[in-house]
Amino acid sequence: MPTHDTVITKKLSGKKVAQFVYSDLEKRISSLAQNGVIPTLAAVIVGSDPASQVYVRSKMRKFRKLGLNSKTFFLSGKSTSEEIVSEIKGLNNDDRFHGILVQLPLPDGIDSNAVLRSVSVKKDVDGFHPENVGLLSYGNPRFIPCTPKGIFRILQYYGIETMGKHAVVVGRSNIVGRPISAILSAKSRDANATVTICHSKTDDLSSYTQQADILIASAGIPGLINGEMISNGAVVIDVGITRVDDRSDKGYSLVGDVDAHSVDGIAGALTPVPGGVGPMTIAMLVENTVEAAERSILT
Repeated sequence: MPTHDTVITKKLSGKKVAQFVYSDLEKRISSLAQNGVIPTLAAVIVGSDPASQVYVRSKMRKFRKLGLNSKTFFLSGKSTSEEIVSEIKGLNNDDRFHGILVQLPLPDGIDSNAVLRSVSVKKDVDGFHPENVGLLSYGNPRFIPCTPKGIFRILQYYGIETMGKHAVVVGRSNIVGRPISAILSAKSRDANATVTICHSKTDDLSSYTQQADILIASAGIPGLINGEMISNGAVVIDVGITRVDDRSDKGYSLVGDVDAHSVDGIAGALTPVPGGVGPMTIAMLVENTVEAAERSILT
């Protein structure tokens, strides 16, 4: 078990970085408007999952606030994979939309791989199409998935060195764990980290997390990481967000994969939950949609 000297744990505010991103996008959005182009997103929701609807509404509000366009397409939870793919192919051919987002998870029985493969690679602003995944792995990304891109942008904004550092990623999903591992290990000036991927089935998880200069917790397990599992001064990025019932006025609270109280005074820096990675996911969706709109002018 590592010994710890008390340190001041710096808060890495995703809200602050997101505002910087939006300010940086203003000129690009204005330039597109001068060419008669307003970046526009099509969001596809299948079924009536309340959380999915909340997430999409928050994204759409941000688009409206920035003067961008979006439209949500609601499909029945009884839709077949073929019906969803047909809807997406129609959006692929609709020049009004520069980006397409398929809200995950899809209902049971839907072939998620077939659905994600049906999104045009040029409109795949979530970066989940196999071709875009391959380009990211190759080190020449077209679109980077929004949450990993947001994590990387937080590290860049706060000047956190990654070159030669040991980054441990807890979680192996195609949405966060695998892509952030590819980003951090890329041969580039802003990356060049040594990356270890762990997960909930890793034996003696602490033996890996204690080695981390940068620890990214994205397993979706509340409180999985505590202060005894990290090294003194480690940078901790908490991707998890789970609704837990409590006795507050709201009746619930949002918690991450990291026990924030126990790592306070040990971690050198920590993203809060909420207010950390979450706002950056939306900011990167906006940025990717703007990029898609810019590319549409060139093709």
